Formats: sequence, C-alpha cells, structure tokens
Amino acid sequence: MVQFRKPALLWTGFIFIFFSVVHAQENKKKSVVSQGIIQRPDGNGIPFTIISSGTNDKTSLVIQNADERIALKNIQRKGDSLFAEFPVFESRIHLFTGYADRWTGFWFKGSPAGYSLQPLQIYLNRHDRFKTTIVPPKYNISGRWSVEFIRNDHSKRPSVAEFVQTGNHIKGTFLNLSGDYRYLEGIVSGDSLMLSTFDGSHAFYFRALIESGDRIVNGLYCSGTARKENWSALKDANAKLPDDSVHPSVAKKDEPLKFSFPDLDGKMISIQDQRFRNKVVVIQLMGSWCSNCMDETAFLSEFYHRNKSRGVELMGLGYEYSTDRDRSAKSMRKFRERFHIKYPLLITGATASDSLRIQKTLPQLENIESFPTTIFVDKSGRVRKIHTGFSGPATGEHYEEEKKMFQDEVDELLSE
Repeated sequence: MVQFRKPALLWTGFIFIFFSVVHAQENKKKSVVSQGIIQRPDGNGIPFTIISSGTNDKTSLVIQNADERIALKNIQRKGDSLFAEFPVFESRIHLFTGYADRWTGFWFKGSPAGYSLQPLQIYLNRHDRFKTTIVPPKYNISGRWSVEFIRNDHSKRPSVAEFVQTGNHIKGTFLNLSGDYRYLEGIVSGDSLMLSTFDGSHAFYFRALIESGDRIVNGLYCSGTARKENWSALKDANAKLPDDSVHPSVAKKDEPLKFSFPDLDGKMISIQDQRFRNKVVVIQLMGSWCSNCMDETAFLSEFYHRNKSRGVELMGLGYEYSTDRDRSAKSMRKFRERFHIKYPLLITGATASDSLRIQKTLPQLENIESFPTTIFVDKSGRVRKIHTGFSGPATGEHYEEEKKMFQDEVDELLSE
C-alpha cells in the first residue's frame, strides 16, 4: 500500500527552501560602479572609477583605469569602517561607509617620512568618471602628439602622448624619459579634454582645451597632493623623445661589476656568487613605490621564466623610502608575491631620495638618475648596456619595442 507524506512536512520543506533562497538573494550585492575623487587643497580633485561587489559579509573592490583592473586586497569591515590595501606599494584606503550615497575617507601612501594621507570621496552609483555635462566632441585626437610640460620654475620637459578616442571616450598615456604615466582614461566633450588615473602609487589628472585637430592648449597636469604643471601639444605622427643629455655610464668598463646586498630574508647575495658566473645578468634598479617599476617587474618575471634555462639570471636592487630594512622587505615582498618573482630581490640600504644613492651602492656606475634603470651584464661580469626608463603596456607599440630591445640585447650577449 502506498503511503503519502503528510502535507505539513511538504510545506515545511518548501518554506525552508524558499526563505533560504530569499535570504541568499538579499545578501548578494550586484556590482556597483562608483566615482572616486582624491581631494586636493587647490580644488583640482583627481577622479577615478571603483567597482564594488560581493555580499554583506565579503566585499570586493576593483579600481579601473582604461584596460587595467586593480583588485584591492585584505578588505576588512569594522562597523561603519572599511579598510583595503593595494596589491603592490605601501598604499591603502580607509573608508567610512555610514552614508547612503557615498563613502568618505583617506588614501594612505608610504613616503620617506612614513605615511602621507589624502582625503577622498566615493560617490556610489555614479558611473561617469568625470561629473560634467557631456556633449559631442568637436575633434577626434587619436594618434601621437609632441608634448611640452612647463614646470613651476618655468623649465620645460618634453613628452610624447598617445591617444585612442572613440566618441566621447578616450584612453592613452604620456611617455617621458623615465617611463610613462600608465593607463589614463577620460572624455572629450566639445573641445575639452579630461584624463585621470589612480593606481595606489600615483594619482594623475589632466585637462586641456582642444584648439584644433592638431593643437592642444591651456593644459593642466595635477599629481598627488600639490604638484601642478602646464602643458600643450602638437599632433606629430613622428614625435619621439629627445636623446637624454646625461647618459648613464661605467667608470671603468673593463672591470667586472661588483656588489653585495642582503635579500629580503637577510642573506647576503653577491653578483660574484656561483649562481651568476658565466651568465648574462640583467639587473633592475627599482623601488616598490615605483609604478613603472611595477610594469617592468611584471615583464621581467615572465622574461626570466622564458630565458633562465638559456643561461640568463636576473636581480632586482631595491631603493626604498627609508633605511628601515624590515619596512623595505615588507614592501618588496608584496612585489615578489604579486608578480611571482623567482629571482633575487635585494635591499641596497640607500633611499630613493638620497642624491648619493648610486655612489654609495654602485660606485662603478655614473649618471643614473631615475627608476627603473636596467643594467645588462655579459658573461664576464662587465656592464655592456644601461637602459633608463620603461614604457609599459599602456604605451602600445612602444611597449612592444621595449620588449624587443630586452630580448635582442640578451640574445646578443648570449651569443658571445
């Protein structure tokens, strides 16, 4: 005889499943695109796009700059406060989430003096990177531009801009002698140009007037808390950076390079160790605070994976914010973890701001003024090439040229 389950039991199970689904749906949050603004005393706020998602118990935060996505780490909620760290750099944000329409807080960034902080606001569900009336663009400024920045002391510095514009949306970057400004994103509205980026180490804002299809004027560039420069540009498909007037060099070219520094665990490593003998060695002078060093490190980690079996070794020499070894090691470990670095990272003990940093650590080298700088050493231990700066993936074909230069230089030294 067939027996039927009591209706009460069936309804009890149904109600349990129904409310479990409802609870899960209520707890789940959709992705929310919001506008962040890093506030400056002069009123020139630096906007960025931040995407939040997750559940009430677990939040994810991603900062978007054009084609780049930066997922923040170690996100914690404590009452109405939210804390998050950037995956690289000595950088974190602290937000108060008590308002319905916005979060307010601070960006904490490592500095030679410890930490600097800048106030910021995040306006929830504000999808536009720039809060402005958008009208059809008068010009399309895609292409290469010759740029001139004017410092506060009225001195000039050259740059090259690369822009890709689709309708009102624009992305691109500026190339400088020491590297590039990475992933910039913004709008062209009428004859106005606006661009910005925020990666945890640097926050940049650009605006200008597009006077014609081949001329940009009245430009303003803002960086961090207070730095400002004026700029202008002329369209030039053949624009390139001038040859730097001061070239890095080696005092005695016939002598092998010599140095010893501790690694992140305190073990002394020398370029004369057995591991590096009769090898082509690529040495990166870097800092964990340096955005262009981040791009170069991402490339070098993969480069090492492909070339180490051919007789290539790499080393990273860190010039950090302070002489505190523990602080430097902690910051450089974030680099090692983020980019899966398998070659030694060493702490030089000299700060990036020390004008005598190279004389103190690598006295055989001269005229090294910027980060990153890359040194190519042949199998006999002699310096064969010194390359300043790094054009990262935001620069398009310049990045491809940079990668080819690295590979060609190493291939040539291996063939000897």
